[in-house]
Amino acid sequence: MSSIAERLDAIRATIPAGVRLLAISKYYPVKDILEAYNAGQRDFGENKAQDLVAKQQALPADIRWHFTGHLQSNKIKYIAPFVYMIHSVDSVQLLREINKYGAKNGRVIPCLLQIHIAQEETKFGFTPEECLAMLASEEWKELKNVHIRGLMCMASNTDDTQQVASEFVAVRALFDEIRGRWFADDEEFDTLSAGMSGDYLVAIESGSTCVRIGSSIFEG
Repeated sequence: MSSIAERLDAIRATIPAGVRLLAISKYYPVKDILEAYNAGQRDFGENKAQDLVAKQQALPADIRWHFTGHLQSNKIKYIAPFVYMIHSVDSVQLLREINKYGAKNGRVIPCLLQIHIAQEETKFGFTPEECLAMLASEEWKELKNVHIRGLMCMASNTDDTQQVASEFVAVRALFDEIRGRWFADDEEFDTLSAGMSGDYLVAIESGSTCVRIGSSIFEG
């Protein structure tokens, strides 16, 4: 059975330069995360605030912690002091709350806007139309303690690779449109977080710049 370090190396070999590998550690204990850390991994993702806080306190300080789950407003205060990036902003109200806690902590918190592109009602996020309307309102420009860095999405849970690819391509087109209309002068609007263990290669081919991989790293 291969080790976490060996599986990490195998996955890294499939990821081109310029694409961030985010290790989704939400189901895995500190000892497994530490093994990945010792193999050179620095970006980890959690989807529950309490787990993120506990692991951040138990693990090395130079880890970049990403929040990838559905974020409740009453949990922002716990992660605002240290979170590297929030991938799952799905409303302007949530963006306002993150801005509030960013200000309280003297931080500008990087955020991604979550786009609902999958054919499943259980997924969260803005529709593309809602996202464009929110940006067009330009309220977000007044929120000085958040920095919109790009988009995040999850494709439909299906074996139909063509459908998955078409969803990723659509979000890449939306990313390019948004960058051109509102972020042309912001070199840090550079993140399209798309692709997980089962579909990350399709996501990379479709323009993803950050893939979120958990089971393929942590499970033998």
